[in-house]
Amino acid sequence: MKQNDLTIYNSISRNKERFIPIHEGRVGMYVCGPTVYGEGHLGHARPAITFDILYRYLCHLGYKVRYVRNITDVGHLEHDADEGEDKIAKKARIEQLEPMEVVQHYLNSYHKSMEALNVLPPSIEPHASGHIIEQIEYIKKILDSGYAYESHGSVYFDVPKYNRDFHYGKLSGRNIDELLATTRALDGQEEKHNPADFALWKKAAPEHIMHWPSPWSEGFPGWHLECSTMGEKYLGTPFDIHGGGMDLMFPHHECEIAQSVAHNGKESVHYWMHNNMITINGKKMGKSLGNFITLNEFFTGTHPALTQAYSPMTIRFFILQAQYRSTLDFSNEALQGAEKALNRMLEGRRRLNELTPSQESTVDVSQLRGKCYEALDDDLNTPIVIAHLFDACRIINQVNDGNAKATSEDIAELKEVFDAFLSDILGIRTEMPGTDTVGGDSLKPFEDAVDLLLDIRAKAKADKDWTTSDLIRNKLGEIGFDVKDTKDGYEWSIKK
Repeated sequence: MKQNDLTIYNSISRNKERFIPIHEGRVGMYVCGPTVYGEGHLGHARPAITFDILYRYLCHLGYKVRYVRNITDVGHLEHDADEGEDKIAKKARIEQLEPMEVVQHYLNSYHKSMEALNVLPPSIEPHASGHIIEQIEYIKKILDSGYAYESHGSVYFDVPKYNRDFHYGKLSGRNIDELLATTRALDGQEEKHNPADFALWKKAAPEHIMHWPSPWSEGFPGWHLECSTMGEKYLGTPFDIHGGGMDLMFPHHECEIAQSVAHNGKESVHYWMHNNMITINGKKMGKSLGNFITLNEFFTGTHPALTQAYSPMTIRFFILQAQYRSTLDFSNEALQGAEKALNRMLEGRRRLNELTPSQESTVDVSQLRGKCYEALDDDLNTPIVIAHLFDACRIINQVNDGNAKATSEDIAELKEVFDAFLSDILGIRTEMPGTDTVGGDSLKPFEDAVDLLLDIRAKAKADKDWTTSDLIRNKLGEIGFDVKDTKDGYEWSIKK
């Protein structure tokens, strides 16, 4: 097990902190998953990939990780507030389906996209609708602590009272005193003692199609409640890491902290981690703004804003080219750049298998592994890892072109670095551009087919059959391969 030098940016302290798990050798991690009422889009891919990298790296370091990622299938109202329809119920009404039919359809689609992006499944994927009893019991304890009240069959969290005793706003940095003084009441929210109060339980209107019995009314839990309840159920109190998108800091994660303190008398999370947004022309990509592009549209190139299809690994590589706390702006040019960079990386990895070792070395690969670890230990700095792997590709190309020499030990070290950091931790599959192939060996049959064609071309050249020789080279060129004749035969690569 490598010594743990991992530091992560803790959103609540606003500092990088060395990661020290609560229980030696074990890590509990909770990440907010999707509300499954529509197709997954690029904005969903970033948190999934960000915390997939953290999950993979913690496992690589030797930790036993319990990774919980929830599915919101009830209680998430429109505008992320306490008014409007449930997002899933609204979709079910519009499409004349059962709510759980909507959930299952979009959950299946989400899982398919995550698999294509090589995002590992979590250890546990609990559904909000499957934990209604636990959420009711959680509310009872908050009521007993005096930080919630019942009103007309609904239960609300008393934000002003909590703020007097603790600090509501410590995560997001909001000035809650100012918020309490300026927030105006919305229509239909007169039952709240204060407009800033948030729902723990909502009484269902007669037309509401998703509801359960409770001591207060026939209704449904508030959106924020599920994560507090399920995180503590599966990870205990406290647990190590809670992750999600930066847009969830307020109100969702702020409300979670308040709930856990009111319920337990203390906070339940040691490290809060937040990935930044993916933007389009400087605006957050999301369903609420109507500017999102679904993952399937990226994979097929069917959205009008796209000039081509992009493979799942291109999307993953594009996201990893930025540090997770940086904004990432979408453009076709940026994705095309990521595609070319990924192709160069995969080409370097492929050439590594073909290098002929020398008795002596003129390259130094001894620091490469340590530099990659150093980058990951610095708050998962994936773009620096990628830069170091491109340094490795430069060495490979120098050796391949005869401008440098590498021993068998050098080559073995390079292979181990690529396998550990590119494949196992960054999760990049060796897939061909424009395909949805999954699995680490997917490239091998394709390579064999190209080699077979070039062997036939070599025989044609030996027989002075220039027509066949030129035809094979030209046709391979048309479909994206560069072929170069060498003194030892030939070389081929994917066009940049």
